[in-house]
Amino acid sequence: MIQPQTAPEVDGDTRTAPMLLVADPESALVEELAVTLEREGVEVLGVSDGAQALLQAGALRPDVVLVSASLPVIGAVEFIRAVRLARAVPVLLGVGEGHAEQAVQALTAGATACVARPYRVPELLPLVQAAIEGDSGVRRTLVVGNVELDVNAYQVRVGGRIVHLPLREFELLHYLMRNAHRTVTREQIMRHVWHSTDATSTNTIAVHVKRLRARLGDNDDRLIQTVRGVGYRLVEHG
Repeated sequence: MIQPQTAPEVDGDTRTAPMLLVADPESALVEELAVTLEREGVEVLGVSDGAQALLQAGALRPDVVLVSASLPVIGAVEFIRAVRLARAVPVLLGVGEGHAEQAVQALTAGATACVARPYRVPELLPLVQAAIEGDSGVRRTLVVGNVELDVNAYQVRVGGRIVHLPLREFELLHYLMRNAHRTVTREQIMRHVWHSTDATSTNTIAVHVKRLRARLGDNDDRLIQTVRGVGYRLVEHG
Protein backbone atom coordinates (compact mmCIF):
# COMPACT_ATOMS: atom_id res chain seq x y z
CA MET A 1 0.00 0.00 0.00
CA ILE A 2 1.24 3.46 -0.82
CA GLN A 3 0.99 5.32 2.46
CA PRO A 4 2.04 8.98 2.70
CA GLN A 5 3.98 9.50 5.89
CA THR A 6 4.54 13.24 5.90
CA ALA A 7 3.33 16.06 3.73
CA PRO A 8 5.84 17.07 1.03
CA GLU A 9 7.35 20.50 1.27
CA VAL A 10 5.23 22.88 -0.80
CA ASP A 11 6.07 26.50 -1.55
CA GLY A 12 3.15 28.08 -3.36
CA ASP A 13 2.69 26.05 -6.55
CA THR A 14 6.28 24.79 -6.78
CA ARG A 15 5.54 21.10 -6.19
CA THR A 16 7.57 19.18 -8.73
CA ALA A 17 4.66 17.15 -10.13
CA PRO A 18 0.88 17.19 -9.96
CA MET A 19 -0.36 14.99 -7.12
CA LEU A 20 -3.24 12.52 -7.22
CA LEU A 21 -4.49 11.22 -3.86
CA VAL A 22 -6.17 7.83 -4.30
CA ALA A 23 -8.52 6.61 -1.56
CA ASP A 24 -9.25 2.94 -2.23
CA PRO A 25 -9.29 -0.15 0.00
CA GLU A 26 -7.62 -2.35 -2.66
CA SER A 27 -3.88 -1.78 -2.24
CA ALA A 28 -2.86 -3.84 -5.28
CA LEU A 29 -5.08 -1.75 -7.52
CA VAL A 30 -3.57 1.48 -6.15
CA GLU A 31 -0.01 0.18 -6.55
CA GLU A 32 -0.64 -0.72 -10.19
CA LEU A 33 -2.22 2.67 -10.83
CA ALA A 34 0.70 4.48 -9.20
CA VAL A 35 3.33 2.73 -11.31
CA THR A 36 1.54 3.64 -14.54
CA LEU A 37 0.58 7.23 -13.72
CA GLU A 38 3.98 8.15 -12.31
CA ARG A 39 5.47 7.29 -15.70
CA GLU A 40 3.17 10.01 -17.03
CA GLY A 41 4.44 12.57 -14.53
CA VAL A 42 1.60 12.29 -11.98
CA GLU A 43 2.63 11.64 -8.36
CA VAL A 44 0.28 9.12 -6.73
CA LEU A 45 -0.27 8.72 -2.99
CA GLY A 46 -2.70 6.15 -1.61
CA VAL A 47 -4.81 5.69 1.51
CA SER A 48 -7.19 2.86 2.34
CA ASP A 49 -10.19 4.59 3.92
CA GLY A 50 -12.16 7.82 4.03
CA ALA A 51 -10.82 9.00 7.38
CA GLN A 52 -7.21 8.83 6.16
CA ALA A 53 -8.30 10.47 2.92
CA LEU A 54 -9.71 13.47 4.77
CA LEU A 55 -6.55 13.86 6.84
CA GLN A 56 -4.23 13.62 3.85
CA ALA A 57 -6.39 15.84 1.64
CA GLY A 58 -5.82 18.58 4.19
CA ALA A 59 -2.15 17.84 4.89
CA LEU A 60 -0.94 17.14 1.35
CA ARG A 61 -3.24 19.49 -0.59
CA PRO A 62 -3.35 17.18 -3.64
CA ASP A 63 -4.27 18.53 -7.06
CA VAL A 64 -6.89 15.81 -7.63
CA VAL A 65 -8.50 13.14 -5.44
CA LEU A 66 -9.78 9.78 -6.69
CA VAL A 67 -12.10 7.99 -4.26
CA SER A 68 -13.61 4.55 -4.54
CA ALA A 69 -17.38 4.28 -4.20
CA SER A 70 -16.70 1.40 -1.78
CA LEU A 71 -14.57 3.56 0.54
CA PRO A 72 -14.77 2.30 4.18
CA VAL A 73 -14.94 4.20 7.52
CA ILE A 74 -16.07 7.45 5.92
CA GLY A 75 -17.96 6.81 2.69
CA ALA A 76 -17.22 8.47 -0.63
CA VAL A 77 -20.24 10.80 -0.58
CA GLU A 78 -19.53 11.89 3.01
CA PHE A 79 -15.89 12.44 2.08
CA ILE A 80 -16.83 14.64 -0.88
CA ARG A 81 -19.19 16.73 1.24
CA ALA A 82 -16.54 17.18 3.93
CA VAL A 83 -13.66 18.03 1.60
CA ARG A 84 -15.86 20.51 -0.29
CA LEU A 85 -16.15 22.53 2.93
CA ALA A 86 -12.38 23.00 3.02
CA ARG A 87 -11.27 23.57 -0.58
CA ALA A 88 -12.27 23.20 -4.21
CA VAL A 89 -10.05 20.23 -5.07
CA PRO A 90 -11.44 18.16 -7.97
CA VAL A 91 -12.73 14.77 -6.82
CA LEU A 92 -13.19 11.79 -9.16
CA LEU A 93 -15.39 8.88 -8.06
CA GLY A 94 -14.46 5.31 -8.97
CA VAL A 95 -17.65 3.34 -9.58
CA GLY A 96 -18.56 -0.23 -10.44
CA GLU A 97 -21.75 -2.24 -10.77
CA GLY A 98 -24.43 -1.25 -8.29
CA HIS A 99 -23.05 2.24 -7.67
CA ALA A 100 -25.46 4.21 -9.87
CA GLU A 101 -27.34 5.82 -6.98
CA GLN A 102 -24.13 6.58 -5.14
CA ALA A 103 -22.73 8.20 -8.28
CA VAL A 104 -25.73 10.51 -8.48
CA GLN A 105 -25.34 11.46 -4.81
CA ALA A 106 -21.60 12.05 -5.25
CA LEU A 107 -22.09 14.31 -8.27
CA THR A 108 -24.76 16.23 -6.36
CA ALA A 109 -22.33 16.59 -3.43
CA GLY A 110 -19.70 18.09 -5.73
CA ALA A 111 -17.78 15.26 -7.40
CA THR A 112 -16.14 16.37 -10.64
CA ALA A 113 -16.74 13.15 -12.62
CA CYS A 114 -17.16 9.39 -12.34
CA VAL A 115 -14.72 6.85 -13.71
CA ALA A 116 -15.06 3.08 -14.09
CA ARG A 117 -13.44 0.90 -11.44
CA PRO A 118 -11.23 -1.17 -11.81
CA TYR A 119 -9.43 1.84 -13.23
CA ARG A 120 -8.23 1.96 -16.80
CA VAL A 121 -5.43 4.47 -17.25
CA PRO A 122 -6.39 5.55 -20.82
CA GLU A 123 -9.78 6.55 -19.41
CA LEU A 124 -8.55 7.95 -16.09
CA LEU A 125 -5.51 9.97 -17.22
CA PRO A 126 -7.41 12.51 -19.38
CA LEU A 127 -9.83 13.12 -16.49
CA VAL A 128 -6.94 13.69 -14.08
CA GLN A 129 -5.19 16.05 -16.50
CA ALA A 130 -8.42 17.93 -17.24
CA ALA A 131 -9.06 18.35 -13.51
CA ILE A 132 -5.54 19.66 -12.93
CA GLU A 133 -5.73 22.09 -15.82
CA GLY A 134 -9.41 23.01 -15.51
CA ASP A 135 -11.09 26.28 -14.65
CA SER A 136 -11.45 25.41 -10.98
CA GLY A 137 -8.42 27.49 -10.11
CA VAL A 138 -6.30 24.47 -9.17
CA ARG A 139 -2.64 25.00 -10.12
CA ARG A 140 -3.45 28.12 -12.11
CA THR A 141 0.11 29.40 -11.68
CA LEU A 142 3.21 27.20 -11.85
CA VAL A 143 6.50 28.53 -10.54
CA VAL A 144 9.95 27.06 -11.09
CA GLY A 145 12.83 29.33 -10.15
CA ASN A 146 12.25 32.73 -11.73
CA VAL A 147 9.81 31.37 -14.32
CA GLU A 148 6.07 31.79 -13.67
CA LEU A 149 3.40 30.33 -15.93
CA ASP A 150 -0.24 31.39 -15.57
CA VAL A 151 -2.27 28.54 -17.05
CA ASN A 152 -5.57 30.36 -17.50
CA ALA A 153 -4.11 33.66 -18.72
CA TYR A 154 -1.63 31.96 -21.08
CA GLN A 155 1.05 34.25 -19.69
CA VAL A 156 4.69 33.59 -18.83
CA ARG A 157 6.98 35.79 -16.74
CA VAL A 158 10.73 35.39 -16.34
CA GLY A 159 12.11 37.36 -13.42
CA GLY A 160 8.86 39.33 -13.37
CA ARG A 161 9.14 40.26 -17.07
CA ILE A 162 6.38 39.09 -19.42
CA VAL A 163 7.66 36.80 -22.17
CA HIS A 164 5.36 36.20 -25.13
CA LEU A 165 5.33 32.59 -26.32
CA PRO A 166 3.60 31.04 -29.33
CA LEU A 167 0.93 28.56 -28.27
CA ARG A 168 2.97 25.42 -28.98
CA GLU A 169 5.95 26.69 -27.00
CA PHE A 170 3.63 27.71 -24.16
CA GLU A 171 2.18 24.19 -24.09
CA LEU A 172 5.68 22.69 -24.17
CA LEU A 173 6.81 24.87 -21.26
CA HIS A 174 3.59 24.04 -19.39
CA TYR A 175 4.24 20.32 -19.74
CA LEU A 176 7.89 20.64 -18.68
CA MET A 177 6.93 22.76 -15.66
CA ARG A 178 4.21 20.32 -14.60
CA ASN A 179 6.94 17.69 -14.57
CA ALA A 180 9.73 19.89 -13.20
CA HIS A 181 12.84 18.01 -12.00
CA ARG A 182 11.63 14.89 -13.82
CA THR A 183 13.01 13.61 -17.10
CA VAL A 184 10.27 13.40 -19.72
CA THR A 185 10.85 11.39 -22.87
CA ARG A 186 10.40 12.70 -26.38
CA GLU A 187 7.57 10.22 -26.81
CA GLN A 188 5.76 11.65 -23.77
CA ILE A 189 6.19 15.17 -25.10
CA MET A 190 4.85 14.16 -28.51
CA ARG A 191 1.85 12.50 -26.89
CA HIS A 192 0.96 15.24 -24.40
CA VAL A 193 1.97 18.41 -26.28
CA TRP A 194 1.57 17.46 -29.94
CA HIS A 195 -1.10 14.82 -29.21
CA SER A 196 0.68 12.50 -31.61
CA THR A 197 2.24 9.05 -31.39
CA ASP A 198 4.48 9.61 -34.43
CA ALA A 199 7.94 9.02 -32.96
CA THR A 200 9.59 10.05 -36.24
CA SER A 201 8.44 13.62 -35.60
CA THR A 202 10.40 14.01 -32.38
CA ASN A 203 13.05 16.11 -34.17
CA THR A 204 10.39 18.81 -34.17
CA ILE A 205 10.73 18.90 -30.39
CA ALA A 206 14.40 19.90 -30.55
CA VAL A 207 13.54 22.90 -32.72
CA HIS A 208 10.84 24.10 -30.32
CA VAL A 209 13.04 23.52 -27.27
CA LYS A 210 15.76 25.64 -28.88
CA ARG A 211 13.29 28.45 -29.56
CA LEU A 212 11.85 28.18 -26.06
CA ARG A 213 15.28 28.40 -24.47
CA ALA A 214 16.04 31.53 -26.49
CA ARG A 215 12.80 33.24 -25.46
CA LEU A 216 13.38 32.37 -21.78
CA GLY A 217 16.99 33.55 -21.86
CA ASP A 218 18.20 30.03 -21.12
CA ASN A 219 21.41 30.53 -23.07
CA ASP A 220 23.44 27.93 -21.18
CA ASP A 221 20.70 25.25 -21.16
CA ARG A 222 20.62 25.23 -17.35
CA LEU A 223 16.83 25.60 -17.12
CA ILE A 224 15.82 23.10 -19.80
CA GLN A 225 18.41 20.33 -19.75
CA THR A 226 18.84 17.78 -22.50
CA VAL A 227 18.98 14.18 -21.29
CA ARG A 228 20.78 12.56 -24.18
CA GLY A 229 18.98 9.70 -25.83
CA VAL A 230 15.93 10.18 -23.61
CA GLY A 231 14.35 13.63 -23.57
CA TYR A 232 14.41 16.78 -21.44
CA ARG A 233 14.27 17.91 -17.82
CA LEU A 234 13.31 21.36 -16.54
CA VAL A 235 15.11 22.26 -13.32
CA GLU A 236 15.29 25.24 -10.98
CA HIS A 237 18.58 27.07 -10.92
CA GLY A 238 19.85 30.22 -9.27
